[in-house]
Amino acid sequence: MAEFWFNTKTHEVEEGKVSPAVDRVGPYATRDEAAHAIETIKARNAALDAEEAADD
Repeated sequence: MAEFWFNTKTHEVEEGKVSPAVDRVGPYATRDEAAHAIETIKARNAALDAEEAADD
């Protein structure tokens, strides 16, 4: 089963561990999920920020 990664330097989806770990996020199950990695990361960060604010 293939793994897809989002390269944060080039903003391209890669199949497999092509780039150095510092330049990629993932793995994602599909190319489409990897393509939307930035949106997913932003949504997760917003949820964590909201959770943290509620704890304060």
